[in-house]
Amino acid sequence: MTSTSSETRPFRAADLGTLAVMAFSGEAPDGDMPYLLAYSLGDSEGGPEGTSAAIEQLLSDNALPVGDRLVDGSQHPSLPFTLLVEAGQAVVTMPAYLNAQCVAPPEWLAAVGERGYAYFLFATRAWPDAAPGKPVAPESLAAFAGDEETLLSAAHLLLPARSLRS
Repeated sequence: MTSTSSETRPFRAADLGTLAVMAFSGEAPDGDMPYLLAYSLGDSEGGPEGTSAAIEQLLSDNALPVGDRLVDGSQHPSLPFTLLVEAGQAVVTMPAYLNAQCVAPPEWLAAVGERGYAYFLFATRAWPDAAPGKPVAPESLAAFAGDEETLLSAAHLLLPARSLRS
C-alpha cells in the first residue's frame, strides 16, 4: 500500500521547529492578567506551514480546540499542559515530552501570584521575528499576540500555577 498526502503523519516534536514561550502581563477589567505565549519560529524542515500543521496536530491529539474557546485547566485535572512557577521562571510542560521555560518579569509574577493561574495562548502561527533570548518590542508583541489571525488559530487555556512548595 502506498501512502497518500491525505494520510495523517505521526506527530514528531522536530516538526514544531524551535518552540519558545514568553511571559508578559496586560491590563484586564479585573486587574493585571499574566499571559504566556507559546509559539514556534517556523524553522522546522516543513517551514512555517509544516510547523503550523504540527502544532495543530499536537493540540488536536490532546483534544484542545483552536479558535476562540477558552479551556479552564482547573476544570480538567488530566490536561497534559501544566505550569510551574519557581525562582522567577515560568515552565510549561506539554505532551510529547515538551517543555518550554522563560524568565518571568516581576509584574507577571505578581499577577500570577494574585490570580493563581496564567492565560496560556499556544499560537499555531509561526513568529520567526521573536527569537528566544532576544528582546521583543512591546509593539511587535502586541501586533503578533493581538492579531485576529493569531488569536483565531491558537489554543486558549487557563493554566493553574503550581510551585515546588505547593
